[in-house]
Amino acid sequence: MNSALWSTFSALLGALVGGGISYLLNRQQFRHQLRLAQEQHRTEFMAEETARHFLSHKSFTDRSFDALRIHLGGFEDDELRKILVRAGAMRIYRDDGSEWWRLLSRMDEFIERKDLERVTREI
Repeated sequence: MNSALWSTFSALLGALVGGGISYLLNRQQFRHQLRLAQEQHRTEFMAEETARHFLSHKSFTDRSFDALRIHLGGFEDDELRKILVRAGAMRIYRDDGSEWWRLLSRMDEFIERKDLERVTREI
């Protein structure tokens, strides 16, 4: 009986030690893979952050696509549009047909400004 208990205990201990080592190695490998993925896509992450920065300016809720293209150089037009969408922006066309972009998170601010402009024009 004592021999059976000892073999069960040693098997359990071996499984715990092996599992712990596997956990630590997999966790380290996952961190390494995540870091590699971030480095590979760093340009796109930075482009999204830059787009958000320009679209978050306190004085302007909208930016023209041409202005964004100038500041976010190095991207094809459709690729830049995808970056803007990932940054949380939406496209708007003005009456003259020009393309403008606005963050969805700033829609309420845009509507308030338009209402304020309309009220001041009526007065």
